Amino acid sequence: MESLFITTTDVKALSVLDGNLDNDKFIQFLWVAQEIHIQNVLGSDLYEKLQTEIAAATLTGVYETLVETYIKPALVHLAVYEYLPFAPYNVSNKGVFKHTSESAVVIDSDELKEIQNKSKNLGDYYTLRLTSYLCANENSFPEYSTNSDGDVYPSDPNLTNWYI
Repeated sequence: MESLFITTTDVKALSVLDGNLDNDKFIQFLWVAQEIHIQNVLGSDLYEKLQTEIAAATLTGVYETLVETYIKPALVHLAVYEYLPFAPYNVSNKGVFKHTSESAVVIDSDELKEIQNKSKNLGDYYTLRLTSYLCANENSFPEYSTNSDGDVYPSDPNLTNWYI
């Protein structure tokens, strides 16, 4: 079983998500954000090292600093980014439903996209800080540069918007 780098409590405390939101409604998006965005920055070897340390409750030193100071803020906002498009929907045995409230107004898709973009921008900002920290402290994280074969190699967030 893979370990999450942060908790659902972290996401609720550090984002716009309501503290009463059922964890089952968004935990899968925390997994998605971690797998897609964070693993892409860390590469497979460092990602797996952190998962192993978290699962064993042995995360300390520079690895703990990496998770708490650099990964956590990025992952919080990227998880919200991944969750927001699905927030109004519930999939059950009876079908797919969109929730509405008697005392609230459902926002339109443009407003949702704006909130989602703000979450993505925050996530990107913290991801850039994470990457800069890893590059500046590469000697402290030998797993950052030991990926091989089918591993995910760390990406450079500055190279994601190529135009040809």
